[in-house]
Amino acid sequence: MRRRLSRLFYGAASFLTRNAARLFARLEVVGRENLPTEGGVVLFANHLHLLDPPLVASLTQRWVRTMAKRELFETPLVGWIFWAYGAFPVRRFSGDMGALRVARNYLRNGEMVLMFPEGTRSHGEGIQPALPGAAMVALLAHAPLIPVAITGTEDISIPKIFFQWIVRRRIHIHIEFGELFDLESGDTGTRNAEASTDFMMRRVAALLPEDYRGVYGEQSAGTIVVSRRTREPGDA
Repeated sequence: MRRRLSRLFYGAASFLTRNAARLFARLEVVGRENLPTEGGVVLFANHLHLLDPPLVASLTQRWVRTMAKRELFETPLVGWIFWAYGAFPVRRFSGDMGALRVARNYLRNGEMVLMFPEGTRSHGEGIQPALPGAAMVALLAHAPLIPVAITGTEDISIPKIFFQWIVRRRIHIHIEFGELFDLESGDTGTRNAEASTDFMMRRVAALLPEDYRGVYGEQSAGTIVVSRRTREPGDA
């Protein structure tokens, strides 16, 4: 019963998110044919805005299990919404193996998992060094992956977006789903996870305009870029 209610809530939330985006923005979606209709798969994306997770999920036509920061689940009312939506929490920048095991189990059950390896929003500065969690999950579950590139959501602000809609100057949001791929088999040790993370994020960067690629642009070609930082004040 609880699972059924959660799916109903997720369906309603996705319907509203998808149609609100189409109403208030010029939403362009590319590559939806790359999304498998069944089986475990990891979606991983760059992160620009708080609305990125529900927007990406709403475009897949599947129930997507979204990993989100634990602080959201601990907020009154907001936390209930995230639980009802079917998301699951992670303690960012802490090597939360419990959250990674939850993601692995969803994948083994044939579900789709959405992750944002940067662990925080880039605030228009281009992709930031990514954390290895998404790579570790894919390696643990032997699951394929799909890169997702997002542009335009950094321009979303309320009430500005309503005024832009009124004067017919809607923002342009572009979301592209890349081709399905697998990581080379290997252990989940630090070195392999970091190399896999760099490989994954460069797949996202290849789908983005140059000014969105951040640390995964041509200037870092031939090196492995990965985040080793701990949480800092102001991370969101």
